[in-house]
Amino acid sequence: MASVDSFGARGALEVNGQSYEIFRLAGIEGAETLPYSLKVLLENLLRTEDGANITAEHISKLGHWDQNAAPETEIQFTPARVIMQDFTGVPCVVDLATMREAVAELGGDPTKINPLAPAELVIDHSVITDVFGRPDAFERNVEFEYQRNGERYQFLRWGQTAFDDFKVVPPGTGIVHQVNIEHLARTVMVRDGVAYPDTCVGTDSHTTMVNGLGVLGWGVGGIEAEAAMLGQPVSMLIPKVVGFKLTGSVPAGATATDVVLTITQQLRKHGVVGKFVEFYGEGVAAVPLANRATIGNMSPEFGSTCAIFPIDDVTLDYLRLTGRSDQDVALVEAYAKEQGLWHDLSVEPRFSEYLELDLSTVVPSIAGPKRPQDRVALSEAKEAFRGALTDYAIEELDVDPSETGSFPASDAPNGHGLNVNDEPHVPRSSDGRPSKKTTVSLNGQEVELDHGHVVIASITSCTNTSNPSVMLAAALLAKNAVDKGLASKPWVKTSLAPGSKVVTDYYEKAGVTPYLDKLGFHLVGYGCTTCIGNSGPLPEPVSAGVQEADLAVVSVLSGNRNFEGRINPDVKMNYLASPPLVIAYALAGTMDFDFETDALGKDQDGNDVFLRDIWPSADEVEATIANSISKEMFTKDYADVFAGDERWQSLPTPEGKTFAWDPESTYVRKPPYFEGMAKDPAPVQDIAGARVLAKLGDSVTTDHISPAGSIKADSPAGKYLAEHGVERKDFNSYGSRRGNHEVMIRGTFANIRLRNQIAPGTEGGFTRDFTKDDAPVTTIYDAAQAYAESGTPLVILAGKEYGSGSSRDWAAKGTALLGAKAVITESFERIHRSNLIGMGVLPLQYPEGETAESLGLTGEETFDITGVTELNDGSIPRTVHVTVTAPDGSEKEFDAVVRIDTPGEADYYRNGGILQYVLRSLIAG
Repeated sequence: MASVDSFGARGALEVNGQSYEIFRLAGIEGAETLPYSLKVLLENLLRTEDGANITAEHISKLGHWDQNAAPETEIQFTPARVIMQDFTGVPCVVDLATMREAVAELGGDPTKINPLAPAELVIDHSVITDVFGRPDAFERNVEFEYQRNGERYQFLRWGQTAFDDFKVVPPGTGIVHQVNIEHLARTVMVRDGVAYPDTCVGTDSHTTMVNGLGVLGWGVGGIEAEAAMLGQPVSMLIPKVVGFKLTGSVPAGATATDVVLTITQQLRKHGVVGKFVEFYGEGVAAVPLANRATIGNMSPEFGSTCAIFPIDDVTLDYLRLTGRSDQDVALVEAYAKEQGLWHDLSVEPRFSEYLELDLSTVVPSIAGPKRPQDRVALSEAKEAFRGALTDYAIEELDVDPSETGSFPASDAPNGHGLNVNDEPHVPRSSDGRPSKKTTVSLNGQEVELDHGHVVIASITSCTNTSNPSVMLAAALLAKNAVDKGLASKPWVKTSLAPGSKVVTDYYEKAGVTPYLDKLGFHLVGYGCTTCIGNSGPLPEPVSAGVQEADLAVVSVLSGNRNFEGRINPDVKMNYLASPPLVIAYALAGTMDFDFETDALGKDQDGNDVFLRDIWPSADEVEATIANSISKEMFTKDYADVFAGDERWQSLPTPEGKTFAWDPESTYVRKPPYFEGMAKDPAPVQDIAGARVLAKLGDSVTTDHISPAGSIKADSPAGKYLAEHGVERKDFNSYGSRRGNHEVMIRGTFANIRLRNQIAPGTEGGFTRDFTKDDAPVTTIYDAAQAYAESGTPLVILAGKEYGSGSSRDWAAKGTALLGAKAVITESFERIHRSNLIGMGVLPLQYPEGETAESLGLTGEETFDITGVTELNDGSIPRTVHVTVTAPDGSEKEFDAVVRIDTPGEADYYRNGGILQYVLRSLIAG
């Protein structure tokens, strides 16, 4: 659509003899001192001004942005493109295919359902580390991946042919965010002769990695991404922007990972949820692009919407290195300088809040055992581990375990329902730490396992696995270790899963691959693997020993997520670390280790070897980078990135503009979102007689809510698959089955570490079914089915930071399909709150200062929520009235704050969800 151009901003930019149409910011009052990120949004409004949804008033308000005011002005942001990974992308394509049928059923043209913005999907979440520590690990894991996911991949190939402007990067190429910055990101887009800033939304919260390249983008739920693909703008309030000044440079011995863990802790402590973070200052020029991407990647971990760097010479150098054309690089430079998007130290933008970090103060660090923001200096890691271990080492009880459960698990030591008079004790070693040694046989060798032993050491995930400074540091450390005669401990499952094929190219050029292999860090795949729970099973003797002794064992990974229950069902404690430290912990074999005073082993002469003896110098790492990485590696690996290998090309591809659903499929099924949908939405209703499905505590993440990881045989999802003839070995993961809503709703709220306070003494997806007289404990899925049969709506109660973590659309979809009509919390994280609205679920917050506990809520009550019907008048009520009736008939009342924050979100809620709104809009249009 042509812009109304109220400000006369349309003009031309000449670059090397080529003319591009642009919308200049210079004529907008206040634009010069806006933060970089808001300049990008301002250009977006200028270019898409239509006089209705985007007006001159919106543009003027953004130019006159008051950095000190609370966000209140709604704008409509139109992202340039959409990026997806396969776990979240498959349900997107499923929904688009379903929408095509729904349009046809309502008398419309199904081909109207088509991406209107470029949409690219990278298959990177499906490879599992089944095979490790051997030369054929990569090939074997890819074979297993195709065996498990062939059905899904055929569906995606259909989507690539059926939808315009939709491309798929096949398996075995790299991790979505790395492929994004190395190839897909444009920095400056050109479409129909118009040049404008590259912006994107993605179906993964770590979409923010592209912020390091100056591209404004963030993670959204799959339902929001689908709407963006269909031309719907993202409704948002002009945010606060936190200016983060960088000074100094990173000292020797510290890595990009240490920088990002320090920044994560600092920003999480400051509080940046819902805000933009923008880096500026003289220290920015000293931050390599790969490190900027690492920092941007962790934005979800500190809670901001984005964490962006401006464009400068470092940006241009990276674009050249990664094979972008000379004309593209020249355009980026000319456009950035013309629009005031170039990093200029003489102009300090106005920010809402200010933070600063002297990079020279960064020290080697890890984070854990369960949150990315829980940074620990490496020098204090052993002590911190011992302090945390007592929360995970299980007490031995002097009572019959069947008699436990006298008070809620959330209040009991270690979450176990202990009687108040029990006297638990923890077996301890001679030096006082919890210890419970058990002997297992591994490859004919007897080894001892104990609390704290590292059973997974994985160089994995988008955060670090294509950053040359840490990847080559890891490889050089491996070389030095092998030269000293050191080896990984036999109980450690080691793996290397780079973010890009370029990594193995520069490993080969540097001649370091044999040393990684010698320590067991063979290539297992190009994908997320361990960081998303695709760690694969532990060796059977290790798993059996851990389970038999109930050991609190550890994973160490170079990822960004270490939430409880995420990495591996046998592993209770998870630590984030730089790639070289991942190798160091594989050599140590335990978290109960002080690298300063404890030796990793002995060299050939019998001398103790410490970490400092094998740690590569910064000069050595830089020299290796300079000699082993070239532009040709990128141009070769991305020359035909969408073509795929023989496996991909030989997949049979379905044809047709609508998809032929297979009723026998257990991977891809037509979801029920549009069944019985009329052209016009029914009026919004109040919620009456609702029961509580789950009462949860603080920091419940989307990992706790959304189905993730492996599917257990005795779970509702496992039973469903068995009933449909699927053998246990073929269950695959929840992520791989996201295209089947029947599997996914059975796995919602089923995380093994979830503690539902309605069912004390349990962990996992359990609740009580109040449709029965004795309210027995049952699975959340079975209880939800019983409530549905009785016509009872459901609510979820929770504490602070509900829905933090990945942008998992199934955390909202599953909540809605289980029958939840409202979620009442102390606070929400941004993406999940938005996704709940997108699925027609009402997000509410307790009154300021109140909690479920202060209000005396147990979860056994019924809830009546009135005032919701005010939405039918076109307004958004500030609060709704909640009446809570206890089993004895007594009542409590409070006014809950409505967290529908914008008129656009209100439209989605009135329509029963964002997809229904888009569908009706397309038909009406």
